[in-house]
Amino acid sequence: MSQDAIVMLKEDHKEVRGLFREFQKAGTTDARKGKLVEQIIELLTVHTFIENEVMYPRVRALLPDLEDDVLESYEEHHVADVLIMELLPMTPADERFEAKATVLIENVTHHIEEEEQDWFPKVREGLTRTQLQEIGAELAEAKARAPRRPEQPSALKKTLDAVVS
Repeated sequence: MSQDAIVMLKEDHKEVRGLFREFQKAGTTDARKGKLVEQIIELLTVHTFIENEVMYPRVRALLPDLEDDVLESYEEHHVADVLIMELLPMTPADERFEAKATVLIENVTHHIEEEEQDWFPKVREGLTRTQLQEIGAELAEAKARAPRRPEQPSALKKTLDAVVS
C-alpha cells in the first residue's frame, strides 16, 4: 500500500529538523558540524527534488487555487538552493560557515512551518486519500532516483570556484 504524500513529506521534515537540532547543539566541534551540514545538504537535496518534481506540479494541476502557495514554495526552495551551493565548497573552518548554515536552518525551518501549518492542511482538504497515496507512490519513486548532492550549474560553479580561489 502506498503511503500518503503528506505523511512522507512530514517524515522528511522531522528528519531534517533533527539534524538542525544536532547542528545547533554541536558547539564548536568543527568536524561534527561539517558532517551534519553534509547530511543536511543531502536530505534537503532529495527533499526539494521530490517536492519540485512531483508534489508541487501535481498539486498545482489538481488544486489551481493553491498556485500562489506553490510558487512561493518554489522560491523558498530556490533560496535554500543558493545557500546550499554556497555552503558546498566551505568547511567549518571558514569564517562564514556557521552563519551561512544558521541562515539555511532558519529559512528551511520557516518553509517547513508554512507547509505543515498552512499548505498541507489545504492540500489534504482538497485531495482525496487515493490521490495523496498516488502522489506518495510518485514521491517514493522520485526519491529513489533523486540526486544526493546538488548539481552546480556551470556558471555558478565558475563563480564559486573564483570566489574560493
